[in-house]
Amino acid sequence: MLVIIGFFLVHWFLSLFFHSFFLHRFCSHKMYTTSKSWERIFYFSTWLVQGSSFLVPRAYGVMHRMHHAYSDTEKDPHSPHFFTDVYQMMRNTILIFRSFLLGKCLPDPEFTREYLPVWEKLDRFGHHGLTRFVFMVLYTAVYFLFAPSYWWFVLLPVHFLMGPIQGAVVNWCGHKYGYSNYENGDHSKNSTPWGVLLMGELFQNNHHYAKSDPNFAKKWFEFDLTFLIMRVLNKARIIQLIPVTADISVQTAGKLPHT
Repeated sequence: MLVIIGFFLVHWFLSLFFHSFFLHRFCSHKMYTTSKSWERIFYFSTWLVQGSSFLVPRAYGVMHRMHHAYSDTEKDPHSPHFFTDVYQMMRNTILIFRSFLLGKCLPDPEFTREYLPVWEKLDRFGHHGLTRFVFMVLYTAVYFLFAPSYWWFVLLPVHFLMGPIQGAVVNWCGHKYGYSNYENGDHSKNSTPWGVLLMGELFQNNHHYAKSDPNFAKKWFEFDLTFLIMRVLNKARIIQLIPVTADISVQTAGKLPHT
């Protein structure tokens, strides 16, 4: 049982970290710089830990930039306020994601103007159905070997869809439940103490207020674990955090934070 619990937690938090650290804070917002070698290591690590649910970085970056530009409007790829449930929201997200990858729908140039990391060979390999299936078999094998009963197998779908599930939690809960520090002109919210389980990603209201600030925590009781790890990597000179400048979105310009 302990092996299964450990495996689930390691998979959850490693997938979540690279989701937040690489896909979100680097690919989408370029909150730090790094060497090409380290970028490839982070890219490969993201594929490895996400496995069957690998999110191709360039498509993720475009989608997330759209989300900020159209936050909680009809053009937002995944606003919970235009869908009846999480499934419908994520189904729409997946359709847009795939259309970008297959070239069926080209994104607006404004969302590709800034740097988007691309590794064509790894993208093709990681996105291939067979590669995803092999990861699913490996996850299942761990459960066959170590699960004390078949009831534990109900966790396997979470392993299979880890990346999209984490994204769904952030996009649904982060725009429906919690409190706001800032008037952003959208429905973005902060959630704590549960936010620790998403390593800072559920401080959506703070993030939408200053989208290039790598620290999503603004109040003394808010805790952004991903940012703390980034500070360690910065001190080790593996990454270089980009100094935060005035980065208030058009929606929030001139508005004061809640007191």
